[in-house]
Amino acid sequence: MTVNVAIGVQDFSTIIENQYFYVDKTAFLKEWWDSGDSVTLITRPRRFGKTLTMSMTEQFFSLDYADRPDLFENLEIWKNEKYRKLQGTYPVISLSFANIKEPTYELTKQKICELIVQLYVKYSFITEGGRLSEPEVKLYKKIMNNMDYVDATLSLYHMSRFLYEYYGKKVIILLDEYDTPMQEAFVDGYWDELVSFTRSLFNSTFKTNPALERGIMTGITRVSKESIFSDLNNLKVVTTTSDEYATTFGFTEPEVFEALEKCGLGGEKKEVKRWYDGFIFGTHKDIYNPWSILNYLDSQQYTTYWANTSANSLVGKLVREGNRDIKEKFEKLLCGECIWTEIDEQIVYNQLNGSEEAVWSLLLASGYLKVLSYESYLDIGERFAPRYQLALTNLEVKIMFQRMIHDWFVPVKSEYNDFVKAMFLGDVDAMNEYMNRVALQTFSYFDTGERASGAEPERFYHGFVLGLLVDLQGSYYVKSNRESGFGRYDIMLEPKKPGKDPAVILEFKVRSTRKENSLEETAQSALAQIKDRKYSEELKEKGIAGEQIKEYGFAFEGKNVLIVN
Repeated sequence: MTVNVAIGVQDFSTIIENQYFYVDKTAFLKEWWDSGDSVTLITRPRRFGKTLTMSMTEQFFSLDYADRPDLFENLEIWKNEKYRKLQGTYPVISLSFANIKEPTYELTKQKICELIVQLYVKYSFITEGGRLSEPEVKLYKKIMNNMDYVDATLSLYHMSRFLYEYYGKKVIILLDEYDTPMQEAFVDGYWDELVSFTRSLFNSTFKTNPALERGIMTGITRVSKESIFSDLNNLKVVTTTSDEYATTFGFTEPEVFEALEKCGLGGEKKEVKRWYDGFIFGTHKDIYNPWSILNYLDSQQYTTYWANTSANSLVGKLVREGNRDIKEKFEKLLCGECIWTEIDEQIVYNQLNGSEEAVWSLLLASGYLKVLSYESYLDIGERFAPRYQLALTNLEVKIMFQRMIHDWFVPVKSEYNDFVKAMFLGDVDAMNEYMNRVALQTFSYFDTGERASGAEPERFYHGFVLGLLVDLQGSYYVKSNRESGFGRYDIMLEPKKPGKDPAVILEFKVRSTRKENSLEETAQSALAQIKDRKYSEELKEKGIAGEQIKEYGFAFEGKNVLIVN
C-alpha cells in the first residue's frame, strides 16, 4: 500500500484534503470536551503533535469551519452524533507563540502584540453592522492600531468579549506553545519582565473572563504557578506523568507497527523500537515521537530526527555548567544506567542554575528522560515525597547527547586529541602541554560565567570525563567514582581488547593551599592515592598486566593543571 507521508505539515485540513498519512487522534476532542475543564494546560515535548492537535481542535469547533464537516466524516469523532452537532458551532481564538524567540523583552512583547493585531484584523468585520457599541468599536480600533501596555494585557479578554457579543456565544481560546518565549527569556536574561507581562495577559484571558467557554494551552514545560499562573485556580494541568490525553500526543506502538506494515517495512519493527520507542506518559508506555517516525517512513533511514530539530541550547547549557553531581549522574545515564531523584513538574526557571532537581525536571518534561518507576518516602518535613527512577528515553536521545558532549571540545579538538594520544603513550610532558591548553580555553565554558574562574574546577574535569566517555566508548569501558582496591578512583579506562590497548587510571585532586605547598605536591598526592589504595587491582584481576596499566595523578588550581606519573 502506498502511503503519502508529508513532513512538517501542521495544518489539519491540509493533511485531510491531500490524504497525507494521518493517525486519527480525534478521540482527543471527546475526551477534552467530556472533561468539562475550564482551562487545560497540556505539556508535552516538542514535535509531539501539539500544534496539529490545536489545529484539529480549532477546525472542529470553529464557526469558520461550519461548512467543513467533510474534514471529520471518516474519523473517530464522527461516529457519535452528539459530537457531530458540536462541529463548527463556536467562535474560536487561536494563537501560537511557537515563533516568538526574541533576544530582548521589548522585541518579545512587540511580537506578541503583532500576533494579537493580526487577530484583530482578521475579525475586524465584527465592528460593522451595529452589534458592538460605539465605545467598543473605538476600543477595538485602538487596540488594532495603537495598543499600549494595558491594552495588550487585556487584548484577548476584550477580543473574546467582542466575539461573544457579536455571535451571542462564548469563546474557545487556544494558545499553542505558550512557554516558548519564557524559555528564551530565561536564556537571554529578561525573565522577570516577561513574567510580569504574561501573568497579566493570562489572568485576564483565562481567569477573569466571563466570555470564555473553555481554553487550552500547550507547551513543553509547566512553568511554576508562582511565576505566571498564580491567579489561575481554574487551571487543569496535564504533565508527562498524567494519564489524561496520554495517547493523543505521540504514536502508540500499535499505530507505529501498523504504519510500518502499510509502508512495507514490517521487518523493521524491532530496530524502529530500539531507536525511537521509550516515551512514557502517565502509565502509558511504548509511545513514539511522531516526528522521528514520519521521517523514518519517508526516508527509511535511521538517524536522530527528533533530537536534531532543536539547538538544544538550554539543555546543553544546564548539563555543561552543572555541578559534579549532575555530571556524575549524567555519566551514569550515558552508560545505560538509571538515576534516582526527586522532580517537581512545576519548572522554576530561576532555579535551574542552582537546583539539581529543577534540571532533571526540565529534562523529563522536554522528553530526554523517562520515568521507569517511583517510590514515596517520608522526608524531613514529614510529608511523603516521591523519588523517580529516570533513564535516557531511547537510542536517539543517547546519540544526541553524545554528539552534544563531543561538540563541547570542538574549539580545542586538536589539543584534546593530542592529549588522548599522549596519555596512551605515557608521554606526561606532552600531556601537560596539551591539557593546559584545553583547560585554558574551555575552563570558563564549563562554569556558569557568574563567578571567578577556578571557583569550581570540578565542573571542568567532570565535563572532561564525559568527553572521554563519549570519545573512547568504542574501545574502552570508561568508569568513574567506583570502588576498587581500598578506595575510590576518579577515572578508569578499561580496554575492551586487553593486550592490544593499555589501561589507564586517572586521579584528580584540587590543590588545597592549606594542606599542600605546591601543585606538584597535590599531583604527587593524587598519584600516591592510586598506588596506596591499589586501584589497579580490578584491572589485574581481569588479566591486564601491570606494565599495560598507566597511572596519572592530576592536580588542578584554577585553570592550571599538573600531571605526574
